[in-house]
Amino acid sequence: MSEKKRPSAKYKIDRRLGCNLWGRPKSPYNKRQTGPGQHGQRRGKMSDYGLQLMAKQKLKGHYGSIGERQFRRYFAEANRLRGDTGQNLVGLLERRLDAVIYRAKFVPTIFAARQFVNHKHILVNGKTVNIPSYQVKEGDIIEVREDSRQLALVQQAEEDPSRDVPEYLQVDAKARKATFLRIPRLEDIPYATQMEPQLIVEFYSR
Repeated sequence: MSEKKRPSAKYKIDRRLGCNLWGRPKSPYNKRQTGPGQHGQRRGKMSDYGLQLMAKQKLKGHYGSIGERQFRRYFAEANRLRGDTGQNLVGLLERRLDAVIYRAKFVPTIFAARQFVNHKHILVNGKTVNIPSYQVKEGDIIEVREDSRQLALVQQAEEDPSRDVPEYLQVDAKARKATFLRIPRLEDIPYATQMEPQLIVEFYSR
């Protein structure tokens, strides 16, 4: 998908899911609360299954283009780990390298984060990592390569006043360096809309 097409696609996702998924000021959902299409989609009362499916689509959508097969693998891993499966699931998603550099405000969008990692602009503990789904561990140091720090994309992200860096990251904005302090819980993650991982657990437990 080209850069020109990507914004309109993101806005269509917002309308389809009925929320401003990333909290963007320009989201059409701020003004137009209907589904995509010529006449929008009338929203009736959802079934339990519909609510569970919508919760899954919102969480998947927030992290960009995660496919169903990969998302199922995250759920299976979350279910295998000790503790609350829903909390484990969002923790695994927030450990993705593309999610970490998005939260650290090194890039303006989660979509840009994926490309930024693919194009080898990111170091983890001093080594280049070009896999967006790479799982960051507590204590890992993530930084933008020195020759990539002045890219317009990076400057744009840093200057965005609509996003704050969450407390589970320690960021040196000038050095474009972040330390992943701990795996966050749901309440720590700055989602722009309410996420309901427990409904996703119910969806996969049907």
